[in-house]
Amino acid sequence: MGGFYLINMNIIKTTYYSLVPLLILLFFVSFSALLSYIILMIAGDIISMRKIVSKGAQIFLLLSIFPFRHYLKLTWADIGFATRPQFFKQLGYGMVLGLLTLMPVMITLYIFDINVIDQTKEWTASKIIIRALLALLLATLISFGEEPIFSGILLAGLRKKMMVGLAAFVSATYYAAFHFVKTKTDIPYEELSIGSGFQLMAEAFANVINPEIASAFVALLAVGLFLATIRTQFSNSIGICIGCHAAWVWQIKLGKDFFNTNLNSDYSYLVSSYYDGVVGWLVAVWLSLAIVSFFIWKKFLYRQES
Repeated sequence: MGGFYLINMNIIKTTYYSLVPLLILLFFVSFSALLSYIILMIAGDIISMRKIVSKGAQIFLLLSIFPFRHYLKLTWADIGFATRPQFFKQLGYGMVLGLLTLMPVMITLYIFDINVIDQTKEWTASKIIIRALLALLLATLISFGEEPIFSGILLAGLRKKMMVGLAAFVSATYYAAFHFVKTKTDIPYEELSIGSGFQLMAEAFANVINPEIASAFVALLAVGLFLATIRTQFSNSIGICIGCHAAWVWQIKLGKDFFNTNLNSDYSYLVSSYYDGVVGWLVAVWLSLAIVSFFIWKKFLYRQES
């Protein structure tokens, strides 16, 4: 009975700690929903409430790293940050890793006629360079925003409360779900009320259980697990995660500029039409194989050393 009781208590504790990040997210989104109404009532019809709620919650999440780091008694090294020179080296390594891991996917999508060149756009060398640099800047900002949250503070906090593998899975699940907590509804300014932000919030969270996101969700779960693997298997490696993430986003954004998604292709099921036309079952399988291959390689090296 004692052993059974301990198992049940461990399950309860694990479930509790797994749900704490959700409660924190709900708090920030709720606060952002309320704040968005106040802002629009003061400033007028200057921006969609949907954008304020979304961006506000993201900003609060990013800023929460500082108080939660102190609350959890985590150093910047615990979160994954190396010394400044090493961090910038890691960014470069991560960029190369991101190019090597996603480029085969992009090539496959082109070969399978899923990505077809957009013939309607005219490109010059200067336009391509400017667009590539802007896409890289945006991709870097996105990765600097997301990785310290998911591969950093969230994963580090969960690792203090549960096994590493489970912590990686939970953080990867939040990472995947985060990309679908959104709504496309724009409520007219004249119809706004103090509850409008909470209406948008409910729609955004309901979208996570939308069956249309299934393949994209699984793919982003694999992405999260891949990044969590880097973070847990290499010390102070969040720089690699940021660089890798940035390289992936950069390639996807450039792909959307130069290609159209051909949903009439016989292999269109490999990508999610709901998301960005790149992530889907192909990415999910490809990165899952990469993760498994890494651990097989690691086990082989361990046997060689012993």
